[in-house]
Order: sequence, then structure tokens, then C-alpha cells
Amino acid sequence: NVVNIQTGHWVGKQSGLGAGLDSFYEYLLKSYILFGEKEDLEMFNAAYQSIQNYLRRGREACNEGEGDPPLYVNVNMFSGQLMNTWIDSLQAFFPGLQVLIGDVEDAICLHAFYYAIWKRYGALPERYNWQLQAPDVLFYPLRPELVESTYLLYQATKNPFYLHVGMDILQSLEKYTKVKCGYATLHHVIDKSKEDRMESFFLSETCKYLYLLFDEENPVHKSGTRYMFTTEGHIVSVDKHLRESPWKEFFSEVGGQDQEGESMHRPKAHELKVINSSSNCNRVPDERRYSLPLKSIYMRQIDQ
Repeated sequence: NVVNIQTGHWVGKQSGLGAGLDSFYEYLLKSYILFGEKEDLEMFNAAYQSIQNYLRRGREACNEGEGDPPLYVNVNMFSGQLMNTWIDSLQAFFPGLQVLIGDVEDAICLHAFYYAIWKRYGALPERYNWQLQAPDVLFYPLRPELVESTYLLYQATKNPFYLHVGMDILQSLEKYTKVKCGYATLHHVIDKSKEDRMESFFLSETCKYLYLLFDEENPVHKSGTRYMFTTEGHIVSVDKHLRESPWKEFFSEVGGQDQEGESMHRPKAHELKVINSSSNCNRVPDERRYSLPLKSIYMRQIDQ
């Protein structure tokens, strides 16, 4: 998670999905979707396979079998050994990225884990110790990651459960964070004391994803796959011209290799299928859209 930019040597040895690491995975996949560079997809698939091999704990399947709920931990990048027993609130972005790759089942499980923490405190502590089942770092700066994943899971499944989650989050924000001139960072998620601070991402992401979650008729939702969100919640257009690579023609002439047609390559479903993917957005059965996304036994397990 930390590299010395002068020497190129690693300073931090921790590898995970949270702070200092999260956007890297997101941009590997989104760069491929925007620009069509196969190398970006190859790097993402390699990273995702390593994440499943070394970071994922718990039962193999999200919605069946025995064992603990799936969870992604922090490990030593050289050995793969567990480094600590906490996860941070930034990791809550990951279910949204799993939706984008088509691994909806795992996304449902990890999202449910973070939602259970939200229900317990009415906010997400910055760090949560999953072994002690208590917050490690107690503030909540109005972060958007859980809302973002809720929005994307609703778009993928259309399960009303995620509207319920969004309403729960909205009511918590109104109850615990609203102040005279805006919304305040929670200094302590248990006693609900506040800080005189409202980060810009609250407006650009948290509010935006909540608004879009409930705005069924928004033009963004009627455009198919024409638009995509950056890691900071900016809407970018997935345009054909972004996938054109005129410089490749030059290198093709110099190197004598014909790469024509490659620059306009579009991602196909089989290319985006990844390890441990048991579902994707096109295969969510209708009967599942109006039941709990997880079987009740697993929902209770996570809540407990």
C-alpha cells in the first residue's frame, strides 16, 4: 500500500482492499472498459484472482454451504500471511466493483457484512475489528462507499431490499449527522459526537448515489452502458472515440505488426468472467428479485 517514489522500493507491506489500495483495482477494470486496452483487463483479472486466493476468508460460496461469512482481510504482500484483524470503511466499495465484473453473488455477501455494521452503529466506523467485533477507529466522515455499492447492487438486481438499505442509510444520516449548515463528520460512531467538518465527497458521491438510487427515471439509468462513474463519483461517457488508438497505427507501421481492429475491441461477457463468479447481471433470476438477496440463515449469521 506504500511505495517510496524516489527509490521505487516498497515501504508498506500490507495488501488489502481498503485505504491506499482501493482505487487501483477500480481503475484497472474501468480503464479497460473506457479504452479497451487488453493489458488492463489482464492485470485486473490477475489481481482479482490473487484477491480471491489470498485475501478472501470464510465459506467458498456466498449463499450456500457451511462456515463463516466471506470476508476480505489484510495480508503481507510477500507471504500472504494475515497482518491484522481489521477492515476499513473504504473496502465497502468492493461489492460495487464486483457488480461491474459480474461477480454479483460475492458482492451481495460482502455488502451484507458492511450493512450489518451500519445497522449496529447507524454509521460505518473507519476501522472495524472483525475478531473483536468492535470498532478500532471510531470516526465516520460521511464516506460514500457503502452507498455506492448499494446503488450498483440495486441497478444489477432491482431487488427492493437495496432501496430499504438506502432508506436506512438516509435516515441515519438525517438523524445523526445533520446540522444547521450541512452534515457533520461523526467523531465517534457510538456516542454520535460530531466534528466541524464535511468532506467534499459527501456531496459529490454520498448524496449523488443516494439520489440516483431512488431516482428510477434518471437519464443515466436509461442509457444502458453509455455512462460510467469514476472512483470519485464523476460521470464519464463510454464513447467509441475513447477506444480509438491512432498511435497504434504508427507503431504498427514501424514494427511491421498489424494491430488494426484491436483498438476497437469491446469487452465480452466471457472475457469479464472471473474466478469465483457464480452470477452476473444478466442472470439474476426474477424470483430472487423479491426475496432477501441472502438466505435468512446467512442474514442472521452476519447480523450476529
